[in-house]
Amino acid sequence: MVRPSVSLLPPSSEQLSGGSATLACLLTGYSPQGAAVRWEVDGTEVTEGVLSSSEEERSGRYSSSSTLSLSREHQWRKAGSVSCEASLNGQSPVTQSLEPERCSE
Repeated sequence: MVRPSVSLLPPSSEQLSGGSATLACLLTGYSPQGAAVRWEVDGTEVTEGVLSSSEEERSGRYSSSSTLSLSREHQWRKAGSVSCEASLNGQSPVTQSLEPERCSE
């Protein structure tokens, strides 16, 4: 069993200037399939605005992605941290976090 590598990508400056913020969480290189993604804003799980892709297999390893859409003013700017947590079959999860105030616009 191989845990996923997790990359958390911040919203683009174009998105932010348009009033929204979409974060992408990329999971790569895991096996077997069945990884679960959990999003948290300031330590609280968020399920609204989450869109997950189906898993793709390449050479016996799987990859998938999940996005979280937040409103720029109310959620992204006020968040202290946004986290993406990936877990696979009960193993300890892999977590990546972003602090919005540290992401340049």
